[in-house]
Amino acid sequence: MKLTFHGAARTVTGSRHLLEAAGQRILVDCGLFQGLKKLRRMNWDDPGFEPGFLDHIVLTHAHIDHTGYVPRVMQYGYKGPIHCTRATSELLELMLMDSAHLQEEDAAWAKKRGYSKHKHPEPLYTSVDALQAIKRLAPVRYDKWIKLSNEVKLRYRNSGHILGAAFVEFRIAGGDGVNPGETTLVFSGDLGRYGVPLHTDPEPLPACDVLIVESTYGQREHEHDSILDQVGEEFEETISQGGVVLIPSFAVGRTQIVALILRRLMSSGSLHEVPIHIDSPMAIDATTIYSRHLYDNNLDDDIVDDGRSELLPKNVQLHRTVHESKQLNRMSGPRVIIAASGMMTGGRILHHLVRRLPERKNLILLSGYQAVGTRGRALQEGARTLRMHGQDIEVKARVGQMHGLSSHADGEEIMRWVHSAPQPPRRVFVVHGEPESAEFLAARIAKETGAETTAPELKESFEI
Repeated sequence: MKLTFHGAARTVTGSRHLLEAAGQRILVDCGLFQGLKKLRRMNWDDPGFEPGFLDHIVLTHAHIDHTGYVPRVMQYGYKGPIHCTRATSELLELMLMDSAHLQEEDAAWAKKRGYSKHKHPEPLYTSVDALQAIKRLAPVRYDKWIKLSNEVKLRYRNSGHILGAAFVEFRIAGGDGVNPGETTLVFSGDLGRYGVPLHTDPEPLPACDVLIVESTYGQREHEHDSILDQVGEEFEETISQGGVVLIPSFAVGRTQIVALILRRLMSSGSLHEVPIHIDSPMAIDATTIYSRHLYDNNLDDDIVDDGRSELLPKNVQLHRTVHESKQLNRMSGPRVIIAASGMMTGGRILHHLVRRLPERKNLILLSGYQAVGTRGRALQEGARTLRMHGQDIEVKARVGQMHGLSSHADGEEIMRWVHSAPQPPRRVFVVHGEPESAEFLAARIAKETGAETTAPELKESFEI
């Protein structure tokens, strides 16, 4: 039995973990590298394994840093099933097509503006590749055992985080595992938080021999101050000046939480009532999918206490078409605009930033983690200009941050989940975190559980 870490090893993106066991080659998650240019370039490198010889791809949830490389492996000849939960399969129909569209759009824009070093820049993959991947999705409900072979089976357990997110429990025949005659491995995917709006708490960790756990916030603790206490004063000042509050946000999960919280604050009178606009076709479609799953166990019960059939109240305005987006971009304040992407790596948010960043009356509110090398991290660290579409845009708008909205568990919450197991694992691999975070969490897990713990390097392999 062998584990090789082809991504998300001492970095936060590009989750790709190859499990070779009982004659099966299983890739757990298949994500894009994001952030720094040197990381993004790795998406173009040889994957380090033969996709055409994989037997299965197993996805933990729909975020692109866990799924966005799937259309690329289709180019390499992968023809097997792509396992995921039912809600994840619905979201992936949006997210993979959107990712492909952005790849195609960026290549076309680079060619038009001439800022690529390649004469004929090509997309990493196309919409056709994404469609081929979507056709291979094999959705399954939570808690149902899926037989991959006579010796290998898996089941999905709710991890919170976003709609459809799961950690994956594998049982492999043979060995001296916690179950007689079996070895149990658990891949955490991305863990959600405890006691937050919208999504339910992660299910407890089952007994396992080997745990592969994320560490995005492994050495940090989320702030627990209310959004009103954090940004209320800046928000109200911007509104009183007729400014625009621009919120870059991930289309799936974060947009829905931000809109719900702001509407509740406005309805209660805690914030001034102003229009809220969601400018993202994918966020709109994702919200529709959330609405279809309102009464699932994956979402909090209090959302539907009023008997609603839609996630967001009707006074949140949705902008789907390019024409609607351009109209919104010309509107003056006061108003709130929520647009993707959350780290400002692409999408409609860039056009709004070009329009709103040079005006002092506006407020840019960051709503989550900003990876190293992204425009979001640059703004977070006080950049005076931001480069978009081949030009440098001066930053005069104020920049604020809403903490505590992350869908990722913090260090305390990760340890709470690890300790929820009936007994500690014997071997732990800490992934999906920047080096300091992964190393800190690895040392903490080793100290508190006694497990042999490693923060693997990229491409490193282990016999288990």
